[in-house]
Amino acid sequence: MTEQCQGESEQARRSAVKAEQDYVSRLYERLDTLREHTRSALRAVYEQGGGGGYAAQMEREAAAEERVHRLVQLSTVENGLCFGRIDRREVDGVIGETHYIGRIGLRDENHEPVLIDWRAPAARPFYAATPSTPGDLVRRRHLYVRDRMVVDIDDEVFDLESLSDSDRRTLVGEAALLATLRQARTGRMGDIVATIQSEQDRVIRASLPGALVVQGGPGTGKTVAALHRAAYLLYTHRSTLERRGVLVVGPNATFLRYIGQVLPSLGETDVVLTTVGELYPGIRATAADPPDTAVVKGSLRMAELVEAAVADRQRVPEGDLVITADGTKLRVDHATCARLRERARGLGLPHNKARKLFVNEMLWELAHAQDDQLAQSLREVEEAEGLLDHPDLPELENPDAPLRTEEDTAYARETLWADPAVRAAIDGLWPLLTPEQLVSDLLSDPGLLESATAGAAELRSHAEFSPDEWRSLLRPPDAPWTASDVPLLDEAAELLGEDDSEEQARQRAEEQRRREEENYARGVLEVTGLVEDGLPADDLLDTARIAERHRDSGPAQTTADRAAADREWAYGHVIVDEAQELSEMAWRVVMRRVPTRSLTVVGDLAQTGSAAGARSWHAMLDRYVHGRLHEERLLVNYRTPAQIMEVAADVLREVAPEQDPPESVRDGESAPRAVRVSPGALAGELRALVAAELAAIGEGRLAVLTPAARHAATAAALPDAAAEATPDALDNPVAVLTPTQSKGLEFDAVVVVDPAGVLDASPTGGHDLYVAITRATRRLTVVHEGELPRMLGRLAHA
Repeated sequence: MTEQCQGESEQARRSAVKAEQDYVSRLYERLDTLREHTRSALRAVYEQGGGGGYAAQMEREAAAEERVHRLVQLSTVENGLCFGRIDRREVDGVIGETHYIGRIGLRDENHEPVLIDWRAPAARPFYAATPSTPGDLVRRRHLYVRDRMVVDIDDEVFDLESLSDSDRRTLVGEAALLATLRQARTGRMGDIVATIQSEQDRVIRASLPGALVVQGGPGTGKTVAALHRAAYLLYTHRSTLERRGVLVVGPNATFLRYIGQVLPSLGETDVVLTTVGELYPGIRATAADPPDTAVVKGSLRMAELVEAAVADRQRVPEGDLVITADGTKLRVDHATCARLRERARGLGLPHNKARKLFVNEMLWELAHAQDDQLAQSLREVEEAEGLLDHPDLPELENPDAPLRTEEDTAYARETLWADPAVRAAIDGLWPLLTPEQLVSDLLSDPGLLESATAGAAELRSHAEFSPDEWRSLLRPPDAPWTASDVPLLDEAAELLGEDDSEEQARQRAEEQRRREEENYARGVLEVTGLVEDGLPADDLLDTARIAERHRDSGPAQTTADRAAADREWAYGHVIVDEAQELSEMAWRVVMRRVPTRSLTVVGDLAQTGSAAGARSWHAMLDRYVHGRLHEERLLVNYRTPAQIMEVAADVLREVAPEQDPPESVRDGESAPRAVRVSPGALAGELRALVAAELAAIGEGRLAVLTPAARHAATAAALPDAAAEATPDALDNPVAVLTPTQSKGLEFDAVVVVDPAGVLDASPTGGHDLYVAITRATRRLTVVHEGELPRMLGRLAHA
C-alpha cells in the first residue's frame, strides 16, 4: 500500500471513529441520567418509612427491589455499553434504518430507541448475517469502546453498492472475531456479545421448552454461548423465569469463577452458579472418589440402595418390645409392632414424616400397656388384701369402667415420651434421620451396607451389587464428602423428608410473639392518647408499624439467594456445562431442580473424563425428557490454532474415533512441540521452560497440566505458581492443574507434563489427554521423560 493510500485510510478511520464517538457519548449521557433517576426513585421509596400495614409494606419492598435490580443492571453495563451497529438497505424508496446494538436497551427522553438490546429481535441480524445470507444488511460495524472512548472500529460490508460514497470512504478494520481471539487471556472468560457467530446465535435463541443439547468440541464457544443463552432467556421470558430463576451447573469452583463475570456483564445477576458438589445446601464437596467407586456411586442402582437403607432403619424387635419405664415393665407384642410399622409405611410419606404416626401409635400402645399394668397391680393388691368381696365396702356403680380416661392416657403418652428409655427404644425402631447421618452410616458400616445391598436387590432385580462393588463404597466415618456423595445425600433427603413439628412450633411461637408485640404497641398508643375507642388517632401511627420497629428480619434476599438455600427450589431453566461428566445419579439431582425439563445441556462426549459420565446424550437424558431433546452441534473451533488441533485430532482418532474434531479457523504463532528430559531432571528443566513460555506470551496466562499423581511434585518445582484449584487460581500467571481441573478453561500457553502418565491415570486417560492438549490458544509444549505416546507423533521435537 502506498503512503498516500495509507494516509487516506487512516484519515477515514479517524473520521469514522469521531462520528461514532459522538453517538456513544450521547448513549453514556443517557445511561448516567437513567442511573440518577433510578437512585432518586429508590431514595423516595426508602423515605416513605415503614407504615401503612402489611400490603403497603409489601408494595414498598417490591418497588425497592425493582429499583435496586434496575440500578444494578445499569451499573454492570458500563464497560462496552455499545459494541455494534447495523445498516439496512433502502427498500421501495424507504431509507434503510441504522441500529446501534448494546448490552441493554436504551430510549431517549421521547421514548425512541437509541440502543437496541442484543437479545431483542431487532438485533438478531447483527449476529445472523453472513456473506452468503446477509438479509437486508448493507454493513455490520463493530465498535471497540474503552473507558467510554471509541478506540477502533471494524466493518463487514455485505452490499458495497448500497453504501453512500461517504460511507465507502470510512470503511475500516478487520474481522472482529479474529482480533478478539488474538488478545491475551486474563484469567476470566469474557463475553462474546460483540462477536457471536451464526451457529452460536442458533443456540442462544433456541426456544425455552424442552432440552437443548449443545454438542461441541474444544474451542467452539459452547460454554459462553450457553451463558448468553441464559441472558437471552431471562430477557425474552422474563415473566416466566424471573420468579423461578436460572441455575448454571459447572464442573468446579475454578470454572465458575472463570465464567462468573459473563452474566453480570450482560445485565443479569439473578442466576445461581454452582457445581454438582454444591447442589445440596450446606455441603461443598470437592473431593473425588477413585474411578471404580465413582462408577458405582454414579449408577442408578444407588437410588435403590438408599431406599433400601431407609427401609432398613424401620425395624421391629425380634420378639416383643419390652421397656422398663419408671420402674414398670411395659410390653408391646411383636405382631403389633410389625402392624404399626406396615401402617406407617403404607402412608406413602417420607420416613421422617411417617415416623410421627409410628411414634404416636407406639406411645398409645405403651400407654395402654401401662393402663393394663396398673389395673393388674390394683387387682393383685385387692386380691391379696381380700378387698374384692369385703361386706363393708359399697358396691361400685360400674365395676368394668377403666381406671384412667382417654385424657389420662394422653397425658401418660406425654410422660412416656419424656422417659429416656422409651424414647431410645422407639428411636431404635424408627429413628429420626438426617440425610448426612443416613449416608454416612451406610457407607461406613459394613453391616448396614451389606444389609442395604441385599435389600436393594429385593426391591429391584437390576439393583444387585457384587461384593467388590459394595466393598468399594466403604469409607471411614470421618471421610470428607465427595462430589459423588451429593446425589446420595439428595436422594436420602427425598426419601427421608423433614419432621416439621419443630418448624410448626416455631411458627406458632412467632405468631404468638407477633400478637404480643402488637398488644404492647396498642398499649403504647393508648397510654399516649393516640388511640381513641380502639382506633388510631393518626393514620400514620398504628400497632403494626410500632411492632415492626422492634423486628429486624435482616436484608432482603434475591431470587438467587432464596433458590441457592432451598433444596426443593424449582428453577425455570437449568444450564449444565461439561455435562458429559455427570453420572446417572447426578442427573437425578439436576432433574429435581427443573420439573419443567427446560434445560440447556452443554458438553463434548469426546472429553468425557469421568468413568461414570455420559457416552450418549440420549441414553443419559431420554428417561427424563421423553423425546423432547434437540441437539445442536458446534463445528468451528475459534480457540485452538490449527497446528495444535491437528495433534489433538490424532489423539481423538485413537480414543473416540466416532467423534469428529472441530475445524479451527486460524493458524497459530508456533508449531506445538515435544521436549524430552532426562529422568530426574524434570524440575530444573520445567522451571526454565515455563520462564521461556511466559516471556513468549507476555501478559497472558500459562497452565502446567500434569497427572494427579505428579501434581504435588510438579507444583513443588514451580513455587511461584498457583498450585491449588481454587477459584482465584487463574489470577496467577501460572497455574499447575490436572487435566480434569482444566476442563472448560483456556490459556495462552499450555505445558503438558508426562502425557503417558495422563493416559495411564484412569480408564478415560485418553480423553483427559485430549482435554489437556486443547486448552491452549497460542502455544503448546509437551514434556516427557520416557517414550512419547504414538498418538503424539505429529509434535515437533525440540
